[in-house]
Amino acid sequence: MYRLCVRDHFMIAHSFKGEIFGPAQRTHGATYVVDVTFQRPELDEDGLVIDIGLASETLKDVLSHLNYRNLDDEDEFAGKNTSTEFMAGVIFGRLADAIGEGTMGKTAQGITRMEVKLHESHIAWASYEGDL
Repeated sequence: MYRLCVRDHFMIAHSFKGEIFGPAQRTHGATYVVDVTFQRPELDEDGLVIDIGLASETLKDVLSHLNYRNLDDEDEFAGKNTSTEFMAGVIFGRLADAIGEGTMGKTAQGITRMEVKLHESHIAWASYEGDL
């Protein structure tokens, strides 16, 4: 399996509901480093997994809709705990949609699997991985 990874970051504010979250029930900020790994069994005719420029631009666009936002104020997240795990799944879904819509070009149509990893600190991360 061939893989290519692109990286970016975004900053949010949010809070959690539930005693399990302790002090994180209060509003707090997070700066996530995001790694997205695209996978395919064979390279395309140009020897690529995906166009790295289009992948980077698309990731930046997806993250721009979250960056500098308080997720508690966003209607789409009402009633949800926007945990690192949850947000990895959200970003995965948006990138999968972009691949399906052709935003990342013809090469991206050969992507069979993707992983979105959110680093919430230097010692902790969560990810969502799935087939496309």
